[in-house]
Amino acid sequence: MALAFVPLYFAIASVTHLTLLSAREESARALGRAVAAHVADVRSRDATGLERVLESHVGRGGVDAICVYRPDGSREACAGDAQEIPLMTAPPTPAGESVTTVRGATGRALDVVVPSDLGAIVARLKTDENADRSAPLVRLVGGYMIVIALALAFLAYFGLTRLIVRPVEALSRAADKVASGARRIEVPRSGARELLELSSSVETMTTRLVLEEEKLKKKVDELVLAQKHLQDAQAQVVRSERLASVGRLSAGLAHEIGNPITAIMGMLDLMVEGDLPAEEAADFLVRMRKETDRIHHVLRDLLDFSRPEEAGSGGEDVVTDSDVGTVALDAIALAKPQRAFKHVTLTLVCEEPARARIAPRRLEQVLINLILNAGDALSQQAQGAVTVRVTQSADHVELEVEDDGPGVNADVRARIFEPFVTTKDVGKGTGLGLAVCRGIIEASGGAISLDPDHVQGARFRIRLRSIPSTE
Repeated sequence: MALAFVPLYFAIASVTHLTLLSAREESARALGRAVAAHVADVRSRDATGLERVLESHVGRGGVDAICVYRPDGSREACAGDAQEIPLMTAPPTPAGESVTTVRGATGRALDVVVPSDLGAIVARLKTDENADRSAPLVRLVGGYMIVIALALAFLAYFGLTRLIVRPVEALSRAADKVASGARRIEVPRSGARELLELSSSVETMTTRLVLEEEKLKKKVDELVLAQKHLQDAQAQVVRSERLASVGRLSAGLAHEIGNPITAIMGMLDLMVEGDLPAEEAADFLVRMRKETDRIHHVLRDLLDFSRPEEAGSGGEDVVTDSDVGTVALDAIALAKPQRAFKHVTLTLVCEEPARARIAPRRLEQVLINLILNAGDALSQQAQGAVTVRVTQSADHVELEVEDDGPGVNADVRARIFEPFVTTKDVGKGTGLGLAVCRGIIEASGGAISLDPDHVQGARFRIRLRSIPSTE
């Protein structure tokens, strides 16, 4: 409203001033013509009475001074304010009727020039009184505008408050209640049409959100119930797998121990009868010792599997770290004299020294087991190759034992590290070697796995924690 009314006020004041000035000029022209006619009439009848006539017109209509000029521009007679007369000048020849704004002795003034047959008449009129006349009108217009502006401001405030501000505040409070957990929103029912439409939309949206929240809660409850069922099923599967593992362990143990015990019992029965020759009885005793040693090795491997973190039966000292390359070289040296490696090439690839957190004896046991298994897998081939690779990174050492043999069957891969799982013929392996290897490696904080991507033979990968060279 300030931007609207302030320029309007100054525009009205300017128009009022210009209008009064224009009216003043027209009034001055009319006054000048009347004075000129009167002076011309007096001049033609009585030239001596000219000044008296001029004196009679001074003061009327705001006239300060009047001067009569001859055609040659000389002043014939003057009357009026003694300060203004010296400032008046003769109009240009030939003179024409005009109104000119000039600066008089007391301020702004108008010089009205009216030509006549005997010269020209110049009357000077004050214009300062125009401001005095227009000031009350301008003040009246200003007061009117102020009243109108206040009225409009009050009406605008009342209207905006009732139609917009209060409905928006009510809608905001309702939204806050919904955000705090209210299940229903109470929107304003009065206000501008747009706000009513907005309130209706917010109410619809809130209702949908509440419904969606209820559906989501139901879905969450269903998911929680399903998760509980899955946990129960998982626990049942774990129990079943545990029982299956115990069953496989028992079956393998019964097979590995049952056969030697049966043989021992049969030979004992024959010896108890006493009809055996001394040489045959001695042979039975040697066989019984072999079967007893077989049972002893099975039980020792089983104990190593259950307690891989303990030292072996040989009573070797526990060492916290190993030179992996040296241990691998020793394991290869122990395996090379075996008959299975007569036509097998054993290779060690170790580009740089590597140290890992594992006892050398335990690491050597693992490597020998893997190398011997690779040699057994290559026993049916005319020739083969077994490669041991050692690589080191910032935080671990990796060993690979790779052969180019027939590989591991797909149905055995997933269970290759379980106890009594073996690919060898019955009587040639206990199935505890890889299980013991896994126990040793995991007890040292490492991991062992069969590479599923290697198809040309088998590749076992061991990952151990490394020791920085600065240690």
